[in-house]
This record gives sequence, structure tokens and C-alpha cells, in this order.
Amino acid sequence: MSYNILVVDDSRTTRAVIAKTLKLAEVPVNELYQAENGAEALEILNGNWVDLVLADINMPVMDGVEMIDRMSKDGLMKTVPVVIVSTEGSKTRIEEMRSKGVRAYVRKPFAPEVVKKIVGDILGDQNAE
Repeated sequence: MSYNILVVDDSRTTRAVIAKTLKLAEVPVNELYQAENGAEALEILNGNWVDLVLADINMPVMDGVEMIDRMSKDGLMKTVPVVIVSTEGSKTRIEEMRSKGVRAYVRKPFAPEVVKKIVGDILGDQNAE
């Protein structure tokens, strides 16, 4: 089974690194959507089936926190698992994100094995474990 994954980060370079990491981790990806901020991400989520969102917190226009808050108010979007990928990793911030339903928190920089394990854990893909 392959997945539709949405990568949300204001840095084009970071989005490219995450895309390459998914490939190196051999995560089976059908569609890889990319957004520069939470507003773009919500537009993509409104028009496409997405199995998993990998998102930064700090972005212009709409940050990851507001995006998650808006997703939680939508019947279908609130079922999409979100993983935060951020340089920001204070215990307080991680607890705040988990209280909002975030499934995992990955600190940048990260190893492909970490992404592979998290995707496997969340999506239940036996090939990703």
C-alpha cells in the first residue's frame, strides 16, 4: 500500500529534504503534496485524500498550530494524523502539540530510520517498520 503524504514547511529546502528522506526510508508514497504554510495545506486537504501530514510549526501566513486547530474542527480533516517536524523541541511545546492530537514530534535534523518508524507506527505499514 502506498500513501498520500502532505509536507508543510515554509522552506523549500526542508520540503525537499523530507521528500528525499521518505524515499531513502523506502516509505511507499503515492502522492507527495507540498505546502509552504498552513493555509496552503488546508486547501490541499480540502481537495485531496491525504493519509499523513508532516508539518513544521513556525511558518508565515498560517503556522502549524493554527493549521492543526483548524483541522481539528473539520469532520474529515481531524482524522488525518499529523507529525510535527521542527527545530523547536521544548518540552512545553511538545506537550502542547500532543494535547492538540499531534501523533509524533520529530526534531530536525532527523534520520531516515526515525521517519520510517514513525510512518510505520502511525499508518500501520508493515514494510515501514
